[in-house]
Amino acid sequence: MYDMTSAAHSENASLAMSQHGGASALAIMRRIEETIDAETAAIRNDPAFDLKASNARKSRHLYELTRALKGANEAGLASAHRDALIRLRDKLADNEATIRAHMGAVNEVADLLQDAIQRAQTDGTYSQQEFGQASPA
Repeated sequence: MYDMTSAAHSENASLAMSQHGGASALAIMRRIEETIDAETAAIRNDPAFDLKASNARKSRHLYELTRALKGANEAGLASAHRDALIRLRDKLADNEATIRAHMGAVNEVADLLQDAIQRAQTDGTYSQQEFGQASPA
């Protein structure tokens, strides 16, 4: 037998869960934004910044966001959190550009160090390049 009271209670519980998941998701998105902002600023200004620890924080936040959104009403979340998602997407794009620039700089420094080591190890007399260019006698 279908009970209208339990059906209404079930709908209210479902609504409360989706609203709670939405509020929780919004709070997590704010924490992700703060983490991304802090990481972007630190990469730009702090040569000793711990990127590995920051990646662990971002992974943890993503896990929390996934759990918060599990079972939530997607249509309600999409409209209620659209601005937060757009803001987060823009911050992530800026963060990605900063990380790419940082990695490019790291690669350039590594290339310079590698070249310096190779030059220091040889005076050119017995290098592989010299042997490859020598003509047979």
